[in-house]
Amino acid sequence: MKISIACDHGGFELKENLKKWLKENNYEVIDYGTNSLDSCDYPDFGRKAAEAVRDNLVDRGIVICTTGIGMSIVANKVKGIRCALVSNTEGASLTRRHNDSNVLALGAKFTDDALAKEITKIWLETEFEGGRHQRRVDKIMDIEK
Repeated sequence: MKISIACDHGGFELKENLKKWLKENNYEVIDYGTNSLDSCDYPDFGRKAAEAVRDNLVDRGIVICTTGIGMSIVANKVKGIRCALVSNTEGASLTRRHNDSNVLALGAKFTDDALAKEITKIWLETEFEGGRHQRRVDKIMDIEK
């Protein structure tokens, strides 16, 4: 599976740790930045990671900032993206099973390395259930039309 990943300065350390862990677990990772702790604007990086998902350059995306809120807003502005800000393992499972989320947002201030890895593992391994949930996802996607 190919994953896009992006962050701002507030999510840089978590992104680097998560990127290393993803590669160790045989995921292909495309890093859209940022590449330092220097202050930057999260929309510049989150948009690129979400557009990679939209354009089918990757299978799914992960975006990280201090709270995860800004990055999730940015990603959800990209047509075709269903980004979920997740802070626990149950949310990681439910957003895949029920919402077919294709981008995961994490908040570095509230999610330590171990929890981020656990959330990401569940999110990557959980399949969409379809059924009644497909009807609901279709209604969400109709909003973009």
